[in-house]
Amino acid sequence: MSRIGTIFLVGAGPGDRDLLTLRAARLIESAEVLVHDGLVSADILAMAPASARLISVAKSRARHTLPQDDINALLIREAKAGRDVVRLKGGDPLIFGRGGEEAEDARAAGVTVEIVPGVSAANAAAAATQIALTHRDAASIVSFVAGQCKGLSDQDWSGLAGKGRTLVIYMGVKTAPQIAEKLMADGLTPDVPLAVIENAARPEMRVVRGPLAGLPDLVKAHAIKSPALIVIGDVTARDDTALSTLARTAQTQQAQL
Repeated sequence: MSRIGTIFLVGAGPGDRDLLTLRAARLIESAEVLVHDGLVSADILAMAPASARLISVAKSRARHTLPQDDINALLIREAKAGRDVVRLKGGDPLIFGRGGEEAEDARAAGVTVEIVPGVSAANAAAAATQIALTHRDAASIVSFVAGQCKGLSDQDWSGLAGKGRTLVIYMGVKTAPQIAEKLMADGLTPDVPLAVIENAARPEMRVVRGPLAGLPDLVKAHAIKSPALIVIGDVTARDDTALSTLARTAQTQQAQL
């Protein structure tokens, strides 16, 4: 019986190669086949050996290089051909990374899967901006939601944000008006503070802040683009000076590139 390869679902973190786990770095450096998302940085892809075959399955809101089912089939096909496959994903594979879907299909096809965690965008954004997602004086609960998904308007977000809570919204730039309207309709006051963090933990990181009611105008005025996170809650208003300094530093670094 011919050998079946292993599929490694690997978190590439926010893009900084220094934030990779050791396990992730070793797998990338020895990869035979590396299937990667568009959010994986060029610096990280450059770690792969020259002999590695790199396959991009980059997605955007309006364009998919491959549908998800086809990506799953690609991974399984490569593994059944006897090759170990490194499936490299921005952030963490199991937090809005569709890693669960890929793992389920692979296991159903008789292919061994190993999942290597990565630094999720929320963790990276919190560290880079020094916004503590939980804080004894401000929040003891943190929730992650996707701002771009099926049935967004029908979901009940009441209780996810407000006093003592932090809400982190992934993929919410395009749906910012609907998000603000939804949260206020679910009981959140218009003046709840928030931060929008673009390109978290990268040299070009930007941080803009305002009240919930002003979220759509904030995104539009600053031309915020994905990848970006929206962090809602009192934790975003705890240290204006530190956050402003970090934002200015990121903008200065961007100007120097």
